[in-house]
Amino acid sequence: METDALATLLKVQAGFGQPHHHSGISIRKLAPGVFECRTDLKTRLVFIAESGALTFDFAGDHDGVQNYLRGKR
Repeated sequence: METDALATLLKVQAGFGQPHHHSGISIRKLAPGVFECRTDLKTRLVFIAESGALTFDFAGDHDGVQNYLRGKR
């Protein structure tokens, strides 16, 4: 999973800000400034976009991401 996560983060870094490219790497907005993408069918990566930087913040399955979002409110 670690290799998949790194490969996905590199794709996100290269594709963020290019909306036509987003569809291929499955970037999805979860909340203002909070986005997710998938490394595989189960694992999702959550990152924060702020002032020109993407910060990786969480990795987990669907339920884990839901719990993460509840904690952000």
